[in-house]
Amino acid sequence: MGGVTSSIAAKFAFFPPTPPSYTVVADDSFGGALCIPEVPRRDDIDVLRLKTRRGNDIVAVHVSHPKATATVLYSHGNAADIGQMYELFVELSLRLRVNLIGYDYSGYGRSSGKPSEYNTYADIDAVYKCLKEQYGVKDEQLILYGQSVGSGPTSDLASRLPNLRGVVLHSPILSGLRVLYPVKRTYWFDIYKNIDKVGAINCPVLVIHGTADDVVDCCHGKQLWELCKVKYEPVWIKGGGHCNLELYPDFIKKLKKFIQTLGKSKPVVNDYVATSLDSDSKNKSGESNSNTDTFVELQPEVSRNSLDSRLDKSKKSSKPEKSRMSTDNVDWFRRRKGLIW
Repeated sequence: MGGVTSSIAAKFAFFPPTPPSYTVVADDSFGGALCIPEVPRRDDIDVLRLKTRRGNDIVAVHVSHPKATATVLYSHGNAADIGQMYELFVELSLRLRVNLIGYDYSGYGRSSGKPSEYNTYADIDAVYKCLKEQYGVKDEQLILYGQSVGSGPTSDLASRLPNLRGVVLHSPILSGLRVLYPVKRTYWFDIYKNIDKVGAINCPVLVIHGTADDVVDCCHGKQLWELCKVKYEPVWIKGGGHCNLELYPDFIKKLKKFIQTLGKSKPVVNDYVATSLDSDSKNKSGESNSNTDTFVELQPEVSRNSLDSRLDKSKKSSKPEKSRMSTDNVDWFRRRKGLIW
């Protein structure tokens, strides 16, 4: 019965682009290394095929940054593949100064198999294993990032890893069923029960959600933030929708600040609030944060190549930039029915 229910849920949860937006080929001029011919080849990007414990082969891309001290593991939404996300992955790596790995779920892009909740759990586990074994990434250097339905595998893995550096939940869902119906309890046939897992995450969690999200209501993000064990000041993007938050100046500014803060501080869990500052910062400021609902932040350094300097003209504006993301052009009917998440 559970398998039947999971199959039905998959029809409402997963919409892989058809046909896939990219191909994967072996480049003989680079020793047979895999590449995506639809995009320019770069020395700082690896294209990978990974085997999951459920027998599927998934495709991933790893973007390296020469000054990175952290790695982001990015799980995308339910209506995109990594061909469409490629440009964003490269841009985030550059602007945040992190290594970044993104992957396609089973049944998405050029990954084999069929999409399902438990396949996505196996998918993210395979990517995590790759980071540990191939790139030598430690849990203390790893930031998990889940966008929309990607908050499911992200929350699941984060709840099982006690020493992560941080977690980002971007337009997250409380659970699959709660996207469609305002249920007050968790049913056995529900999928991606983030509401039951987020409290087990031991690291700082940044929640980002648009206030005008008409697909996954902002209340999902707010409730998840309330349940976090180690809270970080959330980002509610005024007027932001479901597929366009990265186009708002506040998005990259707040995300960058979060990542820089994680690199400087060592949060201590005290009930449901992280309240640690290093002693030097306390001595310099002589003050403590009076807001007990947020993770106390250290002031980030100003980067010479800061994105903020490129956004000087739009700092005071809450309007998004012109869309460059192919994932914004999602099917109108599915968005109206609440199926793009």
